[in-house]
Amino acid sequence: MKHPIQEMMEQRRQGKKCGIPSYCTANPLALEIILKRAKQLQMPVLIEATANQVNQYGGYTGMLPKDFYEMIQKMAGEIGVPEELIILGGDHLGPLTWQNLPEKEAMEKSVELVYQYAKAGFTKIHLDTSMKVADDPEGLLSTETIARRGAELYKASMKGYEERKAEVPDAMRPVFIIGSEVPIPGGAQEAEDSLSVTSPEAFQDTVATYKHIFEEAGVKEGWKDVVAVVVQPGVEFGDDQVFLYDHDAATVLCSALEKYPEVCFEGHSTDYQSAECLKNMVNDGIAILKVGPALTYGLREALFALSFMEKELVPEDKRADFIETLEKVMLAEPGNWQKHYHGDDKQLALARKYSFSDRARYYIGQPEVTKAIDKLFDNLREYPIPMNMLHQYMPVSYTKVRDGILTLDPKELALDGVANFMLDYEYAVVE
Repeated sequence: MKHPIQEMMEQRRQGKKCGIPSYCTANPLALEIILKRAKQLQMPVLIEATANQVNQYGGYTGMLPKDFYEMIQKMAGEIGVPEELIILGGDHLGPLTWQNLPEKEAMEKSVELVYQYAKAGFTKIHLDTSMKVADDPEGLLSTETIARRGAELYKASMKGYEERKAEVPDAMRPVFIIGSEVPIPGGAQEAEDSLSVTSPEAFQDTVATYKHIFEEAGVKEGWKDVVAVVVQPGVEFGDDQVFLYDHDAATVLCSALEKYPEVCFEGHSTDYQSAECLKNMVNDGIAILKVGPALTYGLREALFALSFMEKELVPEDKRADFIETLEKVMLAEPGNWQKHYHGDDKQLALARKYSFSDRARYYIGQPEVTKAIDKLFDNLREYPIPMNMLHQYMPVSYTKVRDGILTLDPKELALDGVANFMLDYEYAVVE
């Protein structure tokens, strides 16, 4: 069976301006609506885990690659999503988590990481060896070093795939993404004035070097498995800023794709782009659109709105106090936001609540917070939300409820907060 992304690439070579969103989240509520939309639309859905989220040591989710795979399959089965519609991907697979180690150790761990992803059934693998490790020399890594390490990870991935294929004969052959972007996943770490678009020369050098190194490493045919190159097309977001896609600024880069019909571009950090910006990106060759923090931002935004309504409707002694609970947990365990947010106490408090980078996503799945979410839903079922109040706090969802598209159930309203971001991507990737 041909990989859905390979099929997408064939359609693009025939002149069709199509693409696919890449949903990067491990949040169960976000995943639920992602899978429900896949069922409703009967379109392939790409869900990705990052090396930080899921790895051979559990990552920050506590899940191994096989655990994440099984979780998605279980959810899909319960929702009724056909297995053939689900594509699982691994994002930034490489030394990302082990940059403090020397090359030998970092690469040994990276090899095991990609092997486990491929053996578990992930079929879209981002080989990202762009980050320096402890014993790398000063200055930027050479493209040759990046490609050499990438070829090593390709071999490990294919070993995992072959072992899976021995157990599951119709297992789908994985496709691969090469290249990386700056800054690291999750949004810009500092405020920026502008962004530099990847030069055509840098893109061409990446392709040429990988082709050469793959041949040198004895995996020349592996280039046929490469479907995309990560570039910086000029999009990014930080705490309170979003750099929107500029077609004119990316024209020279995107024109370079004409010589390489076998690949498209993968755009990272496309969160918060407008629907038209996303559509322009797909039309220009940036056919894989990665989105992550915006999904949990939409969920957090909806949960905040529900909390504000709870304060109006529910007696004080019965309230879930989700907003306060989330803040308490974030303050008690600052490790996942402290280095990323800047300013005085007031600015930090606002960032914890409202930042586009949404570091709250690291906490929203913690037991105390999920308990508050469940109580919030229960409370608003006991004290139903009046339509006029819904209009005040969730006007977009109000319209859907009014028109019979959505129910007043608080959980469905929370999921709709995620769906509102997904709609822009669904619009962008269909010609």
